[in-house]
Amino acid sequence: MSERVLCVDDEPKVLSAFQRQLYGQFDITTAAGSAEGLEAIRSNGPFAVVVSDLRMPGMDGIQFLREVRKQAPDSVRIMLTGFADMQRTIEAVNEGNIFRFLTKPCEPDALAKALHAGVSQYRLVVAERELLENTLRGAIKILADVLSLTNPVAFGHASRVQRFVSKLCKHMQVERSWQIEIAAMLSQIGCVTVPPATLEKAHRGGKLLAQEMQMIEAHPMVAVELIRNIPRLEEVARIVAYQKKGFDGSGLPRDDMRGADIPLGARLLRAVADHDTLKASGCTDLGALMELRRRSGKYDPDVLRALEAVLDSVDPFETCEMPLRDVPQHAVLAEDVRTPDGRLLISKGQEVTASVLRLLRNYAQGQHLEDRLRVTVYVERERVSAAATR
Repeated sequence: MSERVLCVDDEPKVLSAFQRQLYGQFDITTAAGSAEGLEAIRSNGPFAVVVSDLRMPGMDGIQFLREVRKQAPDSVRIMLTGFADMQRTIEAVNEGNIFRFLTKPCEPDALAKALHAGVSQYRLVVAERELLENTLRGAIKILADVLSLTNPVAFGHASRVQRFVSKLCKHMQVERSWQIEIAAMLSQIGCVTVPPATLEKAHRGGKLLAQEMQMIEAHPMVAVELIRNIPRLEEVARIVAYQKKGFDGSGLPRDDMRGADIPLGARLLRAVADHDTLKASGCTDLGALMELRRRSGKYDPDVLRALEAVLDSVDPFETCEMPLRDVPQHAVLAEDVRTPDGRLLISKGQEVTASVLRLLRNYAQGQHLEDRLRVTVYVERERVSAAATR
């Protein structure tokens, strides 16, 4: 009985009958009408199955289940209806608003059978979504890790952008944020076609030659062509394609897209990536944010406000030097790591992953790397508060 069922009807006797008939088979929550049902979903969801009567005052069952589909798309929707309402119910089925409909009065066995089918359908939907989100996220993380070792400047930038984009998505309560986070991770993958020296110059805010600028401008579309080969990442490819687009319609690609029509993920990427580039050129967090605000019309104002709030809430950190053997995963490199001949190995600001650690230790064993690194370790706020009160 782990999955829960929400039953919605404006008649208390019907709700009592639900509780009686289904006791011991399902975890039942009842709601007296559409408004109470939507509040239950917001405050007490998710529910595996939502059962609704058709005829209710105010918002009827079809309207209610249509709203349930928006707020809780994974929930399986079942409607109870009379024969007189059959045509409207069939239309709702065809619109995709409900999984099944049951005629009233409904026998307890038929209701229980429909609920069991609904729970099974819910499990399939959730399993498929988790497989898509988690498996894709893991596979793409591996890809990003491998590419970060071959192109440290671009993927150091991407890893910093991804961390802040993730925080922004949580702050803004973005639905399906996994698409935006994957887009951030893959936003720089097209940079594999750009010479490392050009990338380093671009990420430090240096002046680029005309041909270098062309290479930098082309990298999002190179990434899009690569991402399109992965099934179900169409929205990710769209976000990556518009990551250089200004809120006022300026930038690439050169089309009529502007304002809120630009994918939200692309608006987040544009602001966070430019903020990161300004920091790489020597700006503070606040200085970089002020510069973004001065570039009138280039960024979504809501995104800039969210970015300011996230920057204010970032956990405290401490930067220290430690032996390579003590560097923990998820620490952030506080300076570039270079080989003795000056070749950039790992970019400043990149998160230390298991593969990064393995690369660094392999180089250190061959005496091609210093054994001590400067890293930034984020400190939990609770720990800082406790220390301050001692």
